[in-house]
Amino acid sequence: MNRPRLAVIGGGWAGIAAAVELTASGAAVTLFEAGRVLGGRARQAEIAGRRLDNGQHILLGAYRETLALMRRVGADPERLLARHPLCVVDNAGFRLALLRLPAPLNLAWGLLTARGVGWREKLHTARWLHSLKRQGFRLTNDSSVADWLDAAGQSGSLRRRLWQPLCLAALNTPAEQASAQLFANVLRDSLGSRHRADTDLLLPRHDLGRLLAEPASAWLLAHGAMLRCRTRVRALHADAGTVAIDGEHYAAAIIATAPQHASRLWPGLAGELDYQPLATVYLQYPPGIRLPFPLQAMCGGHGQWLVDRGEGLLACILSGHGAWEQVDDASLAQCLAAELKLGAQPVWWQVIREKRATFSARPNLQRPPATLGQRLFLAGDYTWADYPATLEGAVRSGRRAAHLALVAVF
Repeated sequence: MNRPRLAVIGGGWAGIAAAVELTASGAAVTLFEAGRVLGGRARQAEIAGRRLDNGQHILLGAYRETLALMRRVGADPERLLARHPLCVVDNAGFRLALLRLPAPLNLAWGLLTARGVGWREKLHTARWLHSLKRQGFRLTNDSSVADWLDAAGQSGSLRRRLWQPLCLAALNTPAEQASAQLFANVLRDSLGSRHRADTDLLLPRHDLGRLLAEPASAWLLAHGAMLRCRTRVRALHADAGTVAIDGEHYAAAIIATAPQHASRLWPGLAGELDYQPLATVYLQYPPGIRLPFPLQAMCGGHGQWLVDRGEGLLACILSGHGAWEQVDDASLAQCLAAELKLGAQPVWWQVIREKRATFSARPNLQRPPATLGQRLFLAGDYTWADYPATLEGAVRSGRRAAHLALVAVF
């Protein structure tokens, strides 16, 4: 029996997840990727002789399907990711740290012992979170995160130093514009989870290529898939019985590119989407420089979040539209180094900007469907309506598209 030929267009994490699922199910898979390597917006890049990520990413213990995909292709999350109980600490004295206690005791302890927050605000926040949990984190109406926090009476230190920074980090969209329901979904699967480990921070010990793209490439090749990197698909045509990609015919296909590229192949896909930028500013200090905790929020300047990558390399993350966009690379690196006040100067720096890093996670945002035609399907973080633009949403969407394609051809 001949194996059906299926195509995946786009080698980001959604495309990788789809290709692995299809290959494991017995399909003959061709994966098209315009870049020279797989990984999409979460991959390694060779810059000035260094292997750097093209953007800093943080995973959570709740990313079950992402971790399962890593294991499936032979990448061990326990070796590649450093697991830490959630700790939100900033450079102005705020600290909320969870212990390895069963949920929800871990969150209760974190609130109880949080520094920089008054008792009245702690108790009010505990009641609010309990109410959210009782209603399954489902909101009556979607609104901006800022309006939602206003209505909940979240106007104090926790708003400024926990909820707003977490919103910007998770949704890459400022609280004044971000969807409250999407943020509630993030809280549901992290702080509100019944499983303590879901709240853990998973910080990469190695570059993103080693986390997924490289082991997935090897796994796909070993299992008979065809990888066509440096190949940009120019034309796509689908009818009831086949999908033609640049003149080659497949039993079904999955578009797993960024939405602006998907719209070029299949007009109208981007719909209501607009985009938010992201920058990662790498600052290389002498090896002895390190943070007390490897993730730190930054207050009072351009900086938002800081990740300690080890050996003196710090990654500053700037999310969403803001004044930082108007600052040139050299000045931005200098400003961030001054904000850090580490008692040393960086010996090297690099700024990586992405103008369309993610879609804007606005309230009531309509997502495109996963099924475009009888044999054509769509994957990408922007199609997974339960989440903002996350690696977990990308992986889940890729697996869903693969299952739909398999049903169509088998």
